[in-house]
Amino acid sequence: MFKIDGREISEHNDCYVIAEIGNNHQGSVEKCLKIIEAAKNAGADAVKLQKRNNSELFTRKMYESPYENRNSFGKTYGLHRDFLEFNKKDYEKIIKFCKKLKITFFATPFDFPSADFLNDLDLPAFKIASGDATNTPLIEHVAKFKKPVLLSTGGCEIIDVERAYKAAKKFNDKICILQCTSSYPANFSDLNLNVISDFKKRFPDAIIGYSGHDNGISAPIIAYILGSLVIEKHFTLNRTWKGTDQIFSLTPEGMRKMVRDLKRAKLSLGSKEKNVLECEKAPIFKMRKKLVASKNLQKNHKLTHNDIKIKSPGDGLSPYLIHEVIGKITLINMEEDEEISLKNLKLN
Repeated sequence: MFKIDGREISEHNDCYVIAEIGNNHQGSVEKCLKIIEAAKNAGADAVKLQKRNNSELFTRKMYESPYENRNSFGKTYGLHRDFLEFNKKDYEKIIKFCKKLKITFFATPFDFPSADFLNDLDLPAFKIASGDATNTPLIEHVAKFKKPVLLSTGGCEIIDVERAYKAAKKFNDKICILQCTSSYPANFSDLNLNVISDFKKRFPDAIIGYSGHDNGISAPIIAYILGSLVIEKHFTLNRTWKGTDQIFSLTPEGMRKMVRDLKRAKLSLGSKEKNVLECEKAPIFKMRKKLVASKNLQKNHKLTHNDIKIKSPGDGLSPYLIHEVIGKITLINMEEDEEISLKNLKLN
C-alpha cells in the first residue's frame, strides 16, 4: 500500500494532487505561507518546495557565473539561488503551518546535504527531480530513508527510468514514477502522455503519476484517465511575479478547477458494464418509442408497414420488433395510436 502522510494513493481514492511551489515564493517565508494556504483552499493534498545546498551543488564556475535578468535575485547564479533558499528555522515554521492547515508538506533535495537536511525534519516523502534521474547515488541515499520516493523522468530514455527505479527499489518499495517533460513551459505536442500507459505495464509495482510543466489543466485530466494517480503542478498566486516558473504555474482558480475536474473524471469513469441507470429511466421513457396503430384497424386485419407508426413514449413494443408484427393478424379492433401488443396478434 502506497501512502504519503497517512493518505493512501490508489485507484480507489481521488487523485493525489501536489502543488509544486518550488521557488515561486521568491525567497519570502511569508509569501510561501500565503501560497500554501491558497493551495489548501484550492483542494491540493500536498505542497512541495525545493532544497539546494548551493556551495555543494554547483561548480565554482557555475556558482559565480553572471545571472542578471528580469528573473534574477542575485548578480551571479549562486547568489540568485542562495537568495531563494530557506534555512532550518524557516522550514520548521512552514512545517508547523502545514500541520495546522492539515496539508502535507515535503520537498525535493538536489544534493546529499539537502537530503539529510530534509530527513532530519522528518518529512513524509521525497521527490527526485528529473535532473537527478541519472544520479543513482542520490536516489539510493534518499531511498534508504524508507519514505515514499517520487521519481520525475523529464529528459529520460526508458533505460534511465528503469535504472532509477531499480536504484530506489533496492532499498524501498514505496516508489512513484512521474511522466514529465523538462521544458518550461512544455508544448502539448511534447507531453507524450501515452508514456503513462507504458509505465503502468513496465512498473506494475509502482504508482504512476504526472509532473506537468504545461499550461492549463487539460493534460492532467488526460494523464489521470491514462492511469496517473498523482498529479504535480507548479503553483503560484500570480503568474506575473518575478521567477522562471511563474508563467506556467497554476493560480488558485486553476488549481481549484483542476482538482474539481480530476474528481469529476474519477466519477465519470464509473462501471465497465453497460446497463440502464436509474437516472436514465424517466428521460428514456419520454424519448424512446413504441409501435402503434397508424389508423383505426379492424379485427382480423393483416398488418402492413402502412398500418404501423413509431411514436413516443417508449412503454410498449420496441421498434426493433416491427418485423415480428408485420403480416400478423389482429385479434381485436384497434384505434389510431393504440399500442400494438403481441398478445393482441395471431402469431402463427
